[in-house]
Amino acid sequence: MADDMHTLIWDDIQVLVKTLANAVVQDGPPGLVVGISRGGLIPAVMIAHAIGARRVRSVAISRTLTDEVNAVKTDEPVVSDPGGLGDVSGQDVLLVDDVAGSGDTLASGRDLLAAGGAARTRVAVLRLNTRNWRCGNREPDYVGERAGGWVIFPWEK
Repeated sequence: MADDMHTLIWDDIQVLVKTLANAVVQDGPPGLVVGISRGGLIPAVMIAHAIGARRVRSVAISRTLTDEVNAVKTDEPVVSDPGGLGDVSGQDVLLVDDVAGSGDTLASGRDLLAAGGAARTRVAVLRLNTRNWRCGNREPDYVGERAGGWVIFPWEK
């Protein structure tokens, strides 16, 4: 189990955020940054600051039932507060999460933004878990790093 766990520190997060922010800016800054609650909120705010985006919102989408390592997951992602998005019609949106496991949560977020009329949706994640990724899912537009196994972020300690 220990080989499957990776602990990131704040310095790691700063490097990943800078990498993602640089890539996002090259494709044009978004008008709105949306963090997937809970884990995506901190990187969403950090990326928003790095790219100069002032509009940040959140959406609660989850698959894990607890905060335990390798926690049990629901069959499908659960959206518990879609109203947090507000009006996204016609907007260029950057959807941010801390980690992409299977990709199902990101797909739900993309679908939610498309249903809300977002003109463009891009997705950024600090880490893509290569061990759990479902090949049929669309990969995030921006990935800080790719690695297998469970990751522990500094805000989870």
